[in-house]
Amino acid sequence: MATTPHFLTLPSLLLASVVIFLLSSKTSAIGINYGTQGNLPPPQQVVEFIKTKTIIDSVKIYDANPDILRALSGTGIDVTIMVPNGNIPALANVENARQWVGANVLPFHQQTKIKYICVGNEILLTKDNNLISNLIPAMQSLLEALKVSGLPDMKVTTPHAFTVVYNQDAPSESRFNDEQKYIFAKILEFNRQAKSPFMISAYPYFMVDPNNVNYAIFGPSNAITDTKTGKTYNNMFDAVMDATYSAMNALGYGDVDIAVGETGWPSACDAAWCTPQNAANYNINIIKRSQNIGTPLMPNRHIDIYLFALFNEDGKPGPTYEKNWGLFKPDFSPVYDVGVLRGSDTGPPPSSSEKWCVVKQEATNEQLQANIDWVCSQGIDCKNISPGGICFDNMKARSSFVMNVYYQSKGGSEEACNFSGSGVVTTTNPSTSSCVMKNVEGGSVHGT
Repeated sequence: MATTPHFLTLPSLLLASVVIFLLSSKTSAIGINYGTQGNLPPPQQVVEFIKTKTIIDSVKIYDANPDILRALSGTGIDVTIMVPNGNIPALANVENARQWVGANVLPFHQQTKIKYICVGNEILLTKDNNLISNLIPAMQSLLEALKVSGLPDMKVTTPHAFTVVYNQDAPSESRFNDEQKYIFAKILEFNRQAKSPFMISAYPYFMVDPNNVNYAIFGPSNAITDTKTGKTYNNMFDAVMDATYSAMNALGYGDVDIAVGETGWPSACDAAWCTPQNAANYNINIIKRSQNIGTPLMPNRHIDIYLFALFNEDGKPGPTYEKNWGLFKPDFSPVYDVGVLRGSDTGPPPSSSEKWCVVKQEATNEQLQANIDWVCSQGIDCKNISPGGICFDNMKARSSFVMNVYYQSKGGSEEACNFSGSGVVTTTNPSTSSCVMKNVEGGSVHGT
């Protein structure tokens, strides 16, 4: 799963493994990575929990574990299985690929809904020339083996670490690095011919700017406007998606679908930005992404996403963050609530078509007070931000509240949140338990 990549790119270092939700073309679905490194419950209990206690309906595993596949039998849950890295050289031979399918797919496929077969995991990151040279032949052999076995609808792909040279100021100018362009072009040609997605691990966590953590976790932050396209990005995830698309498009493969095999945020690490609250905020917003279509450069595309991960895995080696990506503890209690439990008080996260107007991080107190004075002079009821009011709190909170009231009163138009450059529109609910901020969704105002 999530390990820091061994490369540096423009301003940031980029990703490792990830992903988590599946979207069909008609409806959104929540997918999750089910890792097994730790003292975890047996597969039958895990699958029963997923099926009866959660709204998760897609699972990605890191092998073809027969116990897990049997447990998933008859559940209707979509499954992604994986060929271990070490099997790749042998599977370059078609007969070996047919034997692998015969042992790991055919006994289960009639009762278990296998959607994707991933050949290895982040192979280019291994720098193992034997694995890299056999990756595409193994994918081709496996695809042929599936066709011969009468299973042409199963999609074959391979997950990649995010190895795009990322241009933060202009995601549209991001490209695959020169050393890897040739192999990526061949992989993308396979994806196009096989009608399978180009799968990446997308982890803003590994690219986070300590001075602008909110941009990585979908919080109120300074938006970034692409200097080449003029497209605006309010969060890093969308920028990473468009950077990936731009790199693919530059090679002539912009038509190939993208899937996110892993993404998430750890609830604990050795830095201040790893908290249950930040992890919940990130994953809630990723779930929102699974319920909506597109990014600034891909406005009409669904992207399959798999959240990392189902459990905290105490058996994983490495630093603290490696063990703390889970939505749940091994006893099935939630690490934090993102609304995937059936009957959860929070319920499924709201659609990201909900919008609020809040202050920009860098806005000065003078600007904020000027915003308050101006809005309150426009006939807006400002009693909630008066001393003793439920939204009095601090200057930023007061200014955001009245700016948002004004923005909502104008039907949520972008211009109404400008405030001389000190306002920004967000899809992350800035409300607190005591101060609820209204939002606009589809032209209607919600909240109190």
